[in-house]
Order: sequence, then C-alpha cells, then structure tokens
Amino acid sequence: MGHDLLPVVVLISGAGTNLQALIDAAQAGTIPIRIAAVISNRPGAPGLARAERAGIPVHTLDHTAYPDRESFDEALQACIETYDPGLVVLAGFMRILTPGFVEHFAGRMLNIHPSLLPDFRGLRTHERALQAGIREHGASVHFVNNELDGGPVIMQARVPVLADDTPERLTARVQAREYELYPKVVGMFGEGRLKLEDDQVRLDGRPIRAPLDLDTIPDSPREK
Repeated sequence: MGHDLLPVVVLISGAGTNLQALIDAAQAGTIPIRIAAVISNRPGAPGLARAERAGIPVHTLDHTAYPDRESFDEALQACIETYDPGLVVLAGFMRILTPGFVEHFAGRMLNIHPSLLPDFRGLRTHERALQAGIREHGASVHFVNNELDGGPVIMQARVPVLADDTPERLTARVQAREYELYPKVVGMFGEGRLKLEDDQVRLDGRPIRAPLDLDTIPDSPREK
C-alpha cells in the first residue's frame, strides 16, 4: 500500500497543531498520504518537534537569511522539490508567497484559513468576527492562488458564535473543527477526488457550485 500514498510536504511557521492533525490521520491510515517532509521558515518552531517525533524529515529555511522574497521562495521551492510531492500543505505558514512559487505549485497547494471565506481574509479573524456581530464563523480550506486567502474554496466547517464568546473561546472552537476539516480535504485530494481545473474546484469530476460543508460532505463513490 505504501507506494499508493500521496507524498505531501507541509509548511509551518509555528505550533503545528494542524500539522499534528494530519500526522495523526496519516499514521492512523484514515487518509492515503505520506508526509514526506515538514519545512519551517522559523527556527525552533514547535511544530518541527511534532514532525521529528513522528519520524518525518524536517528543514528550517530562515527567511531572514535571504535578501528578498524571491530568493527565499526559490530556495523553498528547491527544498520542497527534493521530495517530489503531489501536494504542498500550508499549515500556519505565515509568509506571503511570490507569484512564481504559487504558479509552480498551482492546483497542488492548499491552505487553511480561520474564517468562512471570503469573509475576514488576513489576520485576527476571530476578533474581527466578534466585532462584526456575525452569528456563524468557522474555517475554510482553499487552493492557493496569488490573491491573499483568495483561492478557490474547497470545504468549510462552521461553528455558531455564542453570546458570551471571547476571541479565545471562539478560536478554540474553530480550531477543533480545523483538525477535522484539514485531514478530510487532504485525504480527498490524496484519493484523487479533488482537482482544480480552470480555477474551478471539481469533486469526483464535477464542478462544485459552492464550498463543500464538512458536515454534509458526500462519500466517495467507491464507498457506497
């Protein structure tokens, strides 16, 4: 079975909690992927220790050691390519990527964002959601393009916003759903069910009209 597993490279900058969810799902055999390497742009990112504990090769490319964004992205691309991945997963990777890098991995690079996109792109999403007074919040997984948090959305997980929510409480509730959402999408990509064609997300060969919902996701045709 090992040769059927999709090789994945995960990029992180921090704690690596979404990385841990992917490691757990891969080790449990619930998603058909093999995490080939984990790369951080920040030395000492806690997520690197998670990868090392799981026996996954790790690399640190300190972005401050490069004169500009282009040279960092070239080095990052070269490092990723040594693993010949079928998918690149951004898991709390806090870098804006150059167009050349994004183009190189087009259709095989995913990101998770803590909001129901297109709402609340960028940072501090939970605080902004509370300030806006919305009743529903969540997380989105999308293909990466050159628009910040703007690539085609694949799937979302929703949480209610409660009257007594603080940013911390809301963050915790959204993160719990992220740890279900990201492995689900990565697994579907690994199964060959998800594709990006002409900037359109396709599931089982058919274009999706709106982001999928984690709670109502259709089963794989071969599971029926």
